[in-house]
Amino acid sequence: MTAAYIEDFKSLSSNGASLEPKWLRDVRREGIERFAALGFPTPRNEDWHFTSVAPISEAVFNPLRSEAGRIARSTLDPFTFGQSDWPRLVFVNGRYHVGLSTLNMPGAKEGLRVRDLHTVLHEEPALAMNMLGKISPVGDRAFTALNAALMVDGAVVIIPAGFESAVPIHLVFLSDANAAKGVSHLRNLIFAGQHSKATVIESYVSLGDSHYFTNAVTEVSVEAGATLTHYKIQRESQRAFHVHTIDAKQERDSHYVSFSFATGAALSRTNIYTNLAGEGCGATLNGLYMADDEQHVDHQTNIVHAQPNCFSREIYKGILSGSAHGVFNGKVYVHPIAQKTDGKQTNNNLLLSEHARIDTKPQLEIYADDVRCTHGATVGRLDEMALFYMKSRGVSADKATRLLTYAFAADVLETIEVEAVRAELERATLERFTGASTAE
Repeated sequence: MTAAYIEDFKSLSSNGASLEPKWLRDVRREGIERFAALGFPTPRNEDWHFTSVAPISEAVFNPLRSEAGRIARSTLDPFTFGQSDWPRLVFVNGRYHVGLSTLNMPGAKEGLRVRDLHTVLHEEPALAMNMLGKISPVGDRAFTALNAALMVDGAVVIIPAGFESAVPIHLVFLSDANAAKGVSHLRNLIFAGQHSKATVIESYVSLGDSHYFTNAVTEVSVEAGATLTHYKIQRESQRAFHVHTIDAKQERDSHYVSFSFATGAALSRTNIYTNLAGEGCGATLNGLYMADDEQHVDHQTNIVHAQPNCFSREIYKGILSGSAHGVFNGKVYVHPIAQKTDGKQTNNNLLLSEHARIDTKPQLEIYADDVRCTHGATVGRLDEMALFYMKSRGVSADKATRLLTYAFAADVLETIEVEAVRAELERATLERFTGASTAE
């Protein structure tokens, strides 16, 4: 169904994109030309071998460009971690919603800027030109190319040099019933200036059970000496499709900390790529995915060690039940110049039913000779001996399963430094398969 998206591009061009600056029109044109040439990926593509996007490519989704209906601020309460004072940008069905956003930005006087991309493109095109498309290449990525062609809105976060944010910056992407049979192409730009320190949270959530498609791209620049903590929470509708690519570029002595939490969508794919382009920097990529019924959840990570004396740490865990299918493909690439690289990668998976399955492929590609790199993956079920021991001490089978499942996920959840986020995701982990909100 690539033809439908080409028609969407033509419609966008005739309804306002023709008034955009030439550089942006060029970005869009390159995107649609690459998408038309590539088409949607198939299992013949190595990176998509275990994930078929046929449910997306064979469906028809209409662009979501109209304003959303009236939504009460209290509607956001389940998704804000109980923190009403955090700076927050809210997007409903792919469009910025000023009435639901919290614009009191601590640090605005120091230069902290959090704005919607649509406004930046129209009011500060030079700023957008210096950021957009600089880190996420179109290349051979069909979904990124499609996003480049059809993006309309998203978030722009600029953290000034030397600034340390006391609270996280929360970006909420909400879909409601009006998103049914629609698609939003979100583009987010995050810039962390030299020696800054901040946390940015991206939440993709739904109010109902609509059938829609989210295609998002986030470009992240982490300048020298900066530390950026980046949480991505995916709790879309159980009938939705979700594809999100995060590209990060790191300069000297920087640290990029990522956590991906995925429980929603019928089919989801999260790509997290980071380029350690400066000496002495580090990347920490952790995540937890949980799926049941016939959900398909796919995580792809790629850590490129391009300079010496860098480290990377990666722990991903999956809990799968029903007939769910999980995919993890993690790659660490070490350039010849990247001596003294220290990299560790682990993927652990827990299968709670006979029909749940996982395809995991941790990879190391090393071209330097003075490195310390390890990788590994495990797939298993709950420890029968541990279950027997707990039941013999009077613990019910359901409660024992709940405790052991939580214990499996606990060590990766404990890496989340923001207490409110950690507590909420711990609660969600307990509820996912047990219906309990506490471990009791």
